[in-house]
Amino acid sequence: MSRPDGRSPLQLRPVSLEVGVVPHAEGSCLITQGRTKVLIAATLEQKIPPFLRDSGEGWITAEYGMLPRATLERTPREAAKGKQAGRTLEIQRLIGRALRGVADRTTFPEWTVTLDCDVLVADAGTRCASVTGAWVALALALESLRKKSALKRPRPFREAVAAISVGVLPAPERPEGVVALDLDYSEDSTAWVDLNVVGTSTGRYVEVQGTAEREPFDDRRLREMLVVGKKGLRRLFRAQRKALLGRVPEDWLPPA
Repeated sequence: MSRPDGRSPLQLRPVSLEVGVVPHAEGSCLITQGRTKVLIAATLEQKIPPFLRDSGEGWITAEYGMLPRATLERTPREAAKGKQAGRTLEIQRLIGRALRGVADRTTFPEWTVTLDCDVLVADAGTRCASVTGAWVALALALESLRKKSALKRPRPFREAVAAISVGVLPAPERPEGVVALDLDYSEDSTAWVDLNVVGTSTGRYVEVQGTAEREPFDDRRLREMLVVGKKGLRRLFRAQRKALLGRVPEDWLPPA
């Protein structure tokens, strides 16, 4: 099967994770995945939401947005409209859930970490790239707490988290379509099935979001997509490890 950019079905777009790109933030990461670019900045504040008072837990939350010209045509800023779109709220909640799913929040009970995820260029997969890059920015922010001796225990993560898209694409030689990793915009807009897999470095899932655009998929096809998704996640964990190696303790990192 030939994809628009020449990749094989199981090949990721080129991925890079650049850290420390926002000097005033406690942690930051610019993730580039193909043409998609997302800038993530982590902010530490010594406060927690009222519902966590006396719980002994800190909080992790996220905000997500797209620059007006992240897309082919200008998208007006949501601030100018006076409210956030439903898609924006869904994505930022997903990012927060993903990070909370792998963090031990009892290690920073008086702190809130906010991850601001700004899409600079959108070519599909922005929510997945945001999760992957946000974990790196979060690790750097929590490392700054560790250096201040502000962590209750030395390891604030149970494991790492990343996210990847998987889809079923039409193929002339395969009437049932072909499962492919890391869809770009041209593929995402024509995919028969679109699946976002948020997974951990021990092989577990935080969230799986799947939609059939052409016809429903069965258990066999779902298992196939999850297996393919895990292959892509392993490559993202290696990229996270490379970006953080030497910057945070070894036992925080995904396995090599």
